[in-house]
Amino acid sequence: MEREAKIKLGRIIVSAGMLVIAHLVSSSVQPLWQQLLIYLPAYLVAGYDVVLEAFESIREGEIFSEDLLMSIATIGALIIGFVPNGSPMFPEAVFVMLFFQVGELFEDMAEDRSRRSIAKMMDIRPDTATVIRGDKECTVHPSELELDEYIVIRPGDRVPVDAEITEGSTSLDTVALTGESVPRSVGVGDAVISGCVNLSGVVRARVTHLFSESTATRIINLVESANENKSRSESFIKRFAHVYTPIVVFGALALAVFPPLLTGNFYENFATWLVRALTFLIVSCPCALVVSVPLTFFGGIGAASKQGILIKGSNYIDALSTLRTVAFDKTGTLTEGVFEVMAVHPESIDEKSLLHLAAHVERHSTHPIAAALRAAYPNEDDNCRVSEATEVAGRGVTAQVNGKTVAVGSALFMKEMGAITRECRHHDVGTVIHVAVDGEYMGHIVISDREKPDAQASVSAIKQAGVSRVVMLTGDREEVAADMASRLGIDEYRFELLPQDKVSAVEQFLSENPAGATLAFVGDGINDAPVLARADVGIAMGVLGSDAAIEAADVVLMDDSLGKVAAAIRLARKTLAIARQNIVFAIGVKVAILALAACGYAPMWLAVFGDTGVLILAVLNASRALHIK
Repeated sequence: MEREAKIKLGRIIVSAGMLVIAHLVSSSVQPLWQQLLIYLPAYLVAGYDVVLEAFESIREGEIFSEDLLMSIATIGALIIGFVPNGSPMFPEAVFVMLFFQVGELFEDMAEDRSRRSIAKMMDIRPDTATVIRGDKECTVHPSELELDEYIVIRPGDRVPVDAEITEGSTSLDTVALTGESVPRSVGVGDAVISGCVNLSGVVRARVTHLFSESTATRIINLVESANENKSRSESFIKRFAHVYTPIVVFGALALAVFPPLLTGNFYENFATWLVRALTFLIVSCPCALVVSVPLTFFGGIGAASKQGILIKGSNYIDALSTLRTVAFDKTGTLTEGVFEVMAVHPESIDEKSLLHLAAHVERHSTHPIAAALRAAYPNEDDNCRVSEATEVAGRGVTAQVNGKTVAVGSALFMKEMGAITRECRHHDVGTVIHVAVDGEYMGHIVISDREKPDAQASVSAIKQAGVSRVVMLTGDREEVAADMASRLGIDEYRFELLPQDKVSAVEQFLSENPAGATLAFVGDGINDAPVLARADVGIAMGVLGSDAAIEAADVVLMDDSLGKVAAAIRLARKTLAIARQNIVFAIGVKVAILALAACGYAPMWLAVFGDTGVLILAVLNASRALHIK
């Protein structure tokens, strides 16, 4: 328990004890003002901070706060005995303030629990790093590390910054980042991400990102800023409270004044209606809604983070809960993104020369197809002069190889280069990469990618989660797209799309969605940034450490699991269901008790339940969101 919560609990216990003593002592005291003095210490111990907050809110221009409502109601209960025909309500005043503080305590404890859970899960930044400077190993804070310095990571150490292994091999615990318990094996040349824990071997690594730009820091900043993007429910509750509270205050004032005036005997009946008005004020406090709904969404974001699903704001929980269309990128999303050369079909040169040209042109490209071509022709040290490499997104790459212009890419790209392509007559399924030299067609290379093992099951799970339309968008040929869609159970597919074509396709899907329904695009987050930004919900997956993904996407899946798309949808809907439960419960109970209070059938204890009791129950229900799976 936090220190503030312990202090508040202590005050509640002390005040309760003083209330019991005051009740016992006051029975033998006759003057009313002396009874007030007996109960006043218990009241001040319980609620001095509430009264001070009420005055502070007035000073800051926020007049109608729950602190003000509670202060007016309880102070009114303290002085109503001095009103003609009024009955003393000293114990009730202390009791109401006491239980209001109990509700506040529950709220604080629930929020602290949520924050601690997220903080524990996101406590992935180490305090120290071992860096090699000169011939010595030095222990420094990770923020002191510089680019291209070499660090040593021993078993049990947390990786301090993003780096590349240069010596040794080990396995990494990535559970804090991905939610996956299976260790990840890494060796020389592999990237290691800050926040992971080294489990076995000693490795040396080169710093590739500064501490402030490393994955762990960016993720923590992302989670901490998630509260800034409010859901529709939270925004509604805020607007509701701003309108509702003044109405209630003026309604209570009217309830205290007008009915006694209408009776014709104001002084005789004022005390009775003032009690009803005070009860009305106590019940009407909107704190159950104001507290529980944001707490629910905060808990939902925390539960998602535990599973390696980073949601940038509660507004995206709203959007995920109403998904009707999910559009997938193919390469690296539905497939493993690991291409292999399946066949080489030269026209004017031999196979080796065709691969040689393609590999050299794609030397500096980061595209998975480029990696496959380089792997098929690994010998780049052959004295070839390669220069002026230019990559056209979605089309291909050109470069000067030994003074000749070599183009490698799609059939459309070849057409732009003035080369006449030949259709592949040998392999129907696979990505065909064409090669031309100075506008003369040289042949093509067939490259194939494998679907992810869980792709089919994940698509099925997404449909079971309530998504009625699943679409695949790809730059591949129709034959490849049709084959993949058929095997995975995808309803529709669009093929031979450039990045801007994917944006146009998503805009069309958005226009076809029913009112209130949303669309998500799932991509690798690097080449699909425009589409991720255009969709209602951009979901980037398998992008641990990717700057582009974390910036462009609204939801980031920290591992390569397609199944987490369906998990995110289910989590969002469960979170929203809990929030709606609290809204319906809180408003329903309060409206019922308010009606009873206005008619004089609601005693003060029922008003306390309508405020504090509802708050406690709503907070407890909201806490369930933290454990959604």
